[in-house]
Amino acid sequence: MGKLTGKTALITGGAGIIGVATAKRLAADGAKIALVDRDRSQLEEAESQIGAKGILSIVADVTKSADCARYASDALAALGPIDIFFNNAGIEGVVSPVTEYPEDVFDDVYAVNVRGVFLGLKYVIPVMREGGSIIITSSIAGIRGGPNMSAYVMSKFAVVGLMRTAAQECAPRRIRVNTIHPGFVESRMMRRLEMQRIGNRTHEEIQQEFLSRIPLGRYVQPEEIANGVAYLASDDARMVTGSQHLVDGGTMLV
Repeated sequence: MGKLTGKTALITGGAGIIGVATAKRLAADGAKIALVDRDRSQLEEAESQIGAKGILSIVADVTKSADCARYASDALAALGPIDIFFNNAGIEGVVSPVTEYPEDVFDDVYAVNVRGVFLGLKYVIPVMREGGSIIITSSIAGIRGGPNMSAYVMSKFAVVGLMRTAAQECAPRRIRVNTIHPGFVESRMMRRLEMQRIGNRTHEEIQQEFLSRIPLGRYVQPEEIANGVAYLASDDARMVTGSQHLVDGGTMLV
């Protein structure tokens, strides 16, 4: 039996690379899995990649209150009370200085990364089992900031405040709430960020610029984020709440 046998895990951004890696890990540890994402075909692809039996996939837009209420109630009806909520859906926006940042993109980033996290907490906490665990995806950008990604940086700082509020509110039910802070992750998002910085440089030069900021010398693998989530989801972390967990290869040391 795995450490999460008999537990139910609900994952937003479930069709993304971190969502899929985490679903694989939690399923391997025995959890029942519910995935939430906006695109049915991407959810179907995620199910095939995860390869576990009985995955519940729910199409929903995390920026919409009615959708969030529905994914929480659907997961409860199908799988029972939620033990683990990986509040993970997020987008990066564009690379642009504050003075030039498109307002519509800013609004889109905040809608997914902050409103989506807030609505997830609002509707999932009531259907969680006592003693459960909530993990919110932030970023190293939510600790140190950085240039040319104002909406993303602000959103990732904001969810730390939501985490600390929810951790205090949920403590009487022994529901733990923490944030996980990935560094530079090997992913499509990383490729997009690299390409937006190219200018007159090569892709290899841009990658080396990022890698020079990681003391352990490589990008974080999605499975390594999943390992951090699995720890926070388990009883091994039963006295861990209101905290921030870095998985960044030492980037915050530089």
